[in-house]
Amino acid sequence: MTTLLLIVIAAALIVAACSDLAVRRIPNAASAVVALAGLALRMVEGPGPLAATVAAAGVLFILLFAGFARGVLGGGDVKLASAVALGLPPATIWDFVVATALSGGVLALGYLAAQRLIPATVAPAGRGASALARVAAAERWRMRRRGPLPYGVAIAIGGLTYFSNHFMMQ
Repeated sequence: MTTLLLIVIAAALIVAACSDLAVRRIPNAASAVVALAGLALRMVEGPGPLAATVAAAGVLFILLFAGFARGVLGGGDVKLASAVALGLPPATIWDFVVATALSGGVLALGYLAAQRLIPATVAPAGRGASALARVAAAERWRMRRRGPLPYGVAIAIGGLTYFSNHFMMQ
């Protein structure tokens, strides 16, 4: 059962990351699936650990919501990170936050490098263009307009890193 829940979480995180990359929106359904599957993982350990996880994820939500209120994070990012936290033991939520922050830093560096690597005059990608060409054209357009980073990608990487490293070893 644990393996199935982990596969469901991984699939939902990948959907969230791809959606955020493509349209800068994280589907509520992806966050809900991550949250419910995470809660199911934590229920196995009993009501005490489950309550501690819910409390710790609530604290994370409040902290992230403050970032949302200041325009630093998107609402989907707050929901997805909080959903991931619902599947983690409270003592490891900080590890997830660090993994996500590191992933976000690499993502930001990648975007800084891409601003120099993607030609300023990327032609619009038509139907015959490769997926990579279409992504490059869309990202260049977003960069010129100083659009947001798809931070859902970093959150998904942080969550996948945690779940693959800690739960798969058990």
